[in-house]
Amino acid sequence: MPQSIHLSPAIINTMAPPPPPPSLILSSLFTLILSSLLSSPALAEPNAAHHPHRHLRSLHFSLFQHETINKTGYFIVPGVAGPGVSQTTTPFGTMFVFHDPLTTAPDRASKLVGTSEGTSITSSLDGLRSLSIAKISLRLRNHTGSLSIVGGTHNVKPSNHPIVGGTGDFLFVQGYVTSSPVDLIGITVVYKLEFHIYWPPYA
Repeated sequence: MPQSIHLSPAIINTMAPPPPPPSLILSSLFTLILSSLLSSPALAEPNAAHHPHRHLRSLHFSLFQHETINKTGYFIVPGVAGPGVSQTTTPFGTMFVFHDPLTTAPDRASKLVGTSEGTSITSSLDGLRSLSIAKISLRLRNHTGSLSIVGGTHNVKPSNHPIVGGTGDFLFVQGYVTSSPVDLIGITVVYKLEFHIYWPPYA
């Protein structure tokens, strides 16, 4: 007949694992709560793809550039090939410099708010396209400073010029300026400049 074994309470206590200390329990509980909070959708970092312009401040407006041959614009280097000089064409390789006024309307007598100074080099054999670099200085109601643009220009079609830098109130800006011909008749030609300016979150 099997005999039952009776252990004393002292032996039973030595065989059972000791309970975890209160500090370990609190630490584990804190870790579990923190992990749950960090994985919560409400606290997750927003997806930039869904909000591409969430932090961008922008400014959009139009001005008009007036360029007069041998007054605000000059031929510095004559071209070597292609069509001759006209209101819309210049020979390939022609270098042209300008310092043109910018107004709020197509009329030259309208309010002056800035200048555009730079250079262009005819880069196509048909004489219609050029590489342009310009500094646009602006004195607007709430913004004063300059924008630097660079890019390709078509003499008779709209052209987009990326903004590559800025000063004053336009420091760190990004965006582009679209130049479109308005009036190409006479010694003074007029272009419409459409500004699309964006400030990054850190500006």
